Amino acid sequence: MKRSDFISYLDNLLKPWQISDYAPNGLQVEGSELITKIATAVTADKNAVDQAVEMGADCLLVHHGYFWKSEPAVITGMKQRRIKALLVNDINLIGYHLPLDIHPVVGNNAQLAKLFGFIEVEPLHLGNDTDLVLKGKLATPMTGAELSGLIGDKLNRQPLHIAGSDKLIETIAWCSGGAQDYIDEVAKFGIDAFISGEVSERTYHSAVEQGVHYFAAGHHATERGGIKALGEQIAEELGLEVVFVDTPNPV
Repeated sequence: MKRSDFISYLDNLLKPWQISDYAPNGLQVEGSELITKIATAVTADKNAVDQAVEMGADCLLVHHGYFWKSEPAVITGMKQRRIKALLVNDINLIGYHLPLDIHPVVGNNAQLAKLFGFIEVEPLHLGNDTDLVLKGKLATPMTGAELSGLIGDKLNRQPLHIAGSDKLIETIAWCSGGAQDYIDEVAKFGIDAFISGEVSERTYHSAVEQGVHYFAAGHHATERGGIKALGEQIAEELGLEVVFVDTPNPV
């Protein structure tokens, strides 16, 4: 498949123009004009690049790419080695960040809802289809310890649970990745619990003082689902070979 056609397919699916982001979405490093084999990964780290080279991929498709607004512009050290390997091996790097979080089917948040069996799923702010936070309900109310166990079983990683209250959890909100500060917005809605990837010192106080259970389930762990689902859809709809590369990451 021509690279331009593949990027058009991804853009039409993920609609990056809908949301302002911290990094470029789409093609980040140009490689081969033809794409036949794709490696997917959460992050374009050294292992993902090395695996793409080893399997002879034409494209590395990721959630976390390069050229973040807050990072130095120079291409030196670790970044130089990664980019050099991509260029030498003619591998395209394509990344979609927030558009892959919010997609209603293959998005990270949609995939978490499916994985955990949440029901009555909708945006935290009704009518906002690009909301980064979703809300819903548990099919059966749970204690904090029970929900912590479910999260650990499904993600293969035990979450940090801050018990903001001792009440059963029925309503829940979630946002994958480093979205812990949305807990204050979630608390305004009277929601019982909030799941995200990371945790900060201030998160503890927000949870305890506002009576919200908080679960830090891992940035990487909460964002494996989206890129895997996207790869599966690409393989099914476009007939391209797609291989998911997972770099273990406890954060």
